[in-house]
Amino acid sequence: MNDNRSAFNAKEYDDNIMRTIPYYEEIYKQVIDVVTAANKRHLSWLDIGCGTGKMAEQALGVMDIERFVFCDISLEMLEVAKQRFSLPGMEFITLSSQELNYNDEFDIVTAIQVNHYASRAERTAAIKNSYNALKDNGIFITFENFSPESSAGEALYLQRWQNYQMKCGKDYESSKDHVNRYGKDYYPISISEHMEVMKICGFSVVEILWVSYMQVGLLGWKK
Repeated sequence: MNDNRSAFNAKEYDDNIMRTIPYYEEIYKQVIDVVTAANKRHLSWLDIGCGTGKMAEQALGVMDIERFVFCDISLEMLEVAKQRFSLPGMEFITLSSQELNYNDEFDIVTAIQVNHYASRAERTAAIKNSYNALKDNGIFITFENFSPESSAGEALYLQRWQNYQMKCGKDYESSKDHVNRYGKDYYPISISEHMEVMKICGFSVVEILWVSYMQVGLLGWKK
């Protein structure tokens, strides 16, 4: 990024993700739908891996939010989010999910496409930190890439994902390069493993919210 950080176009960044992650916009709508159904008011909300602020874009002005904490390891991403959402009640922190040290502070914690880059131990630590950050009755919502249950399913799902990217305008080589990152640059686990890790971390209620292509949405409730 050059010195003119405002030149970094958040819409362009999100548009590129939309060509990569199927139903990217729908993921955030699902989060809002869940929080609305939970009927929570005067929310404190921690968004881990906030990027350019996509979650805040969907939530602010729609939800009753008193405090919103943007968290990302990228200073550049966080600077973009700060430029977009420097409002009362907004906070910006540069930390990884494994470094979080909040306790009983948030009604909602979200982590969208974040923890699949981590090892099993790092993932567990990140989800435990998310659990600790929640107040009693708080909700953790995460969307992650997942691994299918069989090698045949994996091959089929990866081909389907590549086809999606090409339909959205990526060429064959770039779409193939992306699916070839599977298991090398990021480390998805099965849906059942996701749920087991969340239970180990303390969530007594763990539910599947949404599944599409190779992405899954999961809810953990701190009851």
